[in-house]
Amino acid sequence: MTETITDLRRVGAHPDFWYPVSLSSSVRRGRVVPTAFAGERIAVYRTRSGAVHALEDRCAHRQVPLSMGAVSGEVLRCGYHAWAYRGDGRISQIPYLSKGDSRPPRGVRAYPVREAYGLVFVFPGDPDKAADTPLPELPAYGSPRYRTMSYSRTVHCHYSFMHENLLDMNHQFLHRGVVGRLRPELLGHESTKTSVEARYLFTHTGGKRNRGAGLLAGEGLTASDSSDVVTIRTEYPYQTLDLVPKGAARPAFRLWVAYVPEDAAQRTCHVYGLLMIEKPAIPGLLPLARPLIRRFTERVFAEDRKAVEAEQRAWDEQGEDRNHEVFPLILDVRDVLRTNGIPFTLQPDPCATTPQCAGTDPTPDQQ
Repeated sequence: MTETITDLRRVGAHPDFWYPVSLSSSVRRGRVVPTAFAGERIAVYRTRSGAVHALEDRCAHRQVPLSMGAVSGEVLRCGYHAWAYRGDGRISQIPYLSKGDSRPPRGVRAYPVREAYGLVFVFPGDPDKAADTPLPELPAYGSPRYRTMSYSRTVHCHYSFMHENLLDMNHQFLHRGVVGRLRPELLGHESTKTSVEARYLFTHTGGKRNRGAGLLAGEGLTASDSSDVVTIRTEYPYQTLDLVPKGAARPAFRLWVAYVPEDAAQRTCHVYGLLMIEKPAIPGLLPLARPLIRRFTERVFAEDRKAVEAEQRAWDEQGEDRNHEVFPLILDVRDVLRTNGIPFTLQPDPCATTPQCAGTDPTPDQQ
């Protein structure tokens, strides 16, 4: 009997992990930020004392989004009738009711929330598991050797396409106009039930190389035709990339990425990235290089986004995954994502037949 393999694009991200939903800098005191995880709308806000909370983004009264409300001291007030909510989701006040009037038996769901690495994380799964589930470890973030650049972008595809894109470095032809001709050689890879790690040797074989790429790889102001070892790892549900230049003792940069599904069908994800760059030997060079590095990474990301969104459109048009993958590394990461995720049944997309639903990609937040 042949075992039926679940289409990976019908597998949702497992909620029992910490997921970033906003840059900390975007959640200023007194501000409410609308976010989402897999169709669950979440309102993130910071109180007068500086505490950050995350509540279900629906008032218990009329279901109006709490993200339309206002922070008042230590509570969040619905913008419609000013019902006040504490950080635990309980209703603290209904202004127009007297003490003897009946009140709703409960408020709204509160999500466990933590701040780390300049990001606001929520735990959308079983709240009893939050305390025992660790945040990702990023030792380079706090190291004096590294400086961090943050990225926050929306991509219209299933999060699995993003994992595959970063792990499969054989797609460098896509970036030939930015990085020149690169020859990636897979040195080896290892897989477990929760992770896949691959090591590549990257050699620049010709063509014009972007100056930002050279600066990012620790080559100084003049990019050289060096060889770099790149290690990419999917450790469910996060992904990392380390680049070690030839002869170097440590990575020139370390990238950490999380892909957070936003809609219930999980056809859209929000990418949160932390690019930790080793400080060069020349003092003051990195601040000068940051615009070049950011411009380079933005160009590469734009090309990757165009490709993965095209993959998602093909899936939508065909109603299933018809691609013919042959790379063992990608077959392994698909197994990891499928095994650790949660299969779901897709509901009809109302926007597919409603042009009014279509919108433009919002201006991305940057730090």
